[in-house]
Amino acid sequence: MSGDNYLIKPDPHDPRLTARVTGVDQTGAPLETVVTVERALTIYLNAQEIVTAMTVGDHPDLLAIGYLLNQNMLRADDIVTGVDYDEDLSVVVVRTERATDYEQKLKKKVQTSGCAQGTIFGDLMEALENVSLPDAEFRTSWLYSLTNTINTTPSLYLEAGAIHGCVLAQQDRALVYMEDVGRHNAVDKIAGWMFQNKVSAHDKIFYTTGRLTSEMVIKTVRMGIPILVSRSGFTAWGVELARKANLTLIGRARGKRFIALAGIERINFDQDLRYVEDESAMHRRKAAMHDD
Repeated sequence: MSGDNYLIKPDPHDPRLTARVTGVDQTGAPLETVVTVERALTIYLNAQEIVTAMTVGDHPDLLAIGYLLNQNMLRADDIVTGVDYDEDLSVVVVRTERATDYEQKLKKKVQTSGCAQGTIFGDLMEALENVSLPDAEFRTSWLYSLTNTINTTPSLYLEAGAIHGCVLAQQDRALVYMEDVGRHNAVDKIAGWMFQNKVSAHDKIFYTTGRLTSEMVIKTVRMGIPILVSRSGFTAWGVELARKANLTLIGRARGKRFIALAGIERINFDQDLRYVEDESAMHRRKAAMHDD
């Protein structure tokens, strides 16, 4: 099952996602470089404006659905009757069979590309209490195969930086790879894809290039995914919440190294490390520039 068998993966050559700009380097010599584009997208739920998010602009339908799901505004059993996107107005409207009204709960806000953006945290924490993650196996051989596939996939993360990537996987197969200027957006796109395609979460693995924060843990648990992996580090609250939710939490996954701080009982150490290569120097240098 290993190899590049993505259902969706990044297209770093999509002209909508990057721009070329000129400047100078440390010696004063002129240069031209590629930078990631960000643009505003306003999300509506039925007739109500919910949020304006800063995003690279791909997969607006999935981002909108996933955002609403992960903010506990859209339920897993909701019937979505339509998703309308107007590129000129930068607006996406998610329409549901169920009547919704969040006026008393929300104030209009701009969700920036900063990774510390605010959320409706009380609702998310309340929803977290009712989630029960399934038993699942996680083999270290799957981890090494996945990270090798992800690290060798052409992406905006490696091409231009200033972006985060998230991957949905099953065993050693990377299924969906999404990127965005905020890790929360990349997560939401995958949540939206899973909802639209009625994909079960019980046997899935979630990989992110970003930090393992409380928000990342909460969103992964809400999606029902039992295993969360990152090439970056942890926050203390992220670890605490993962332990409470029985989420397998693996960080600093680079080359043959990783650290697991929660849900360790799921891990099957089946890989002989003598046959695992360290992360390439080139990838380490590129990733060091882009990691957060």
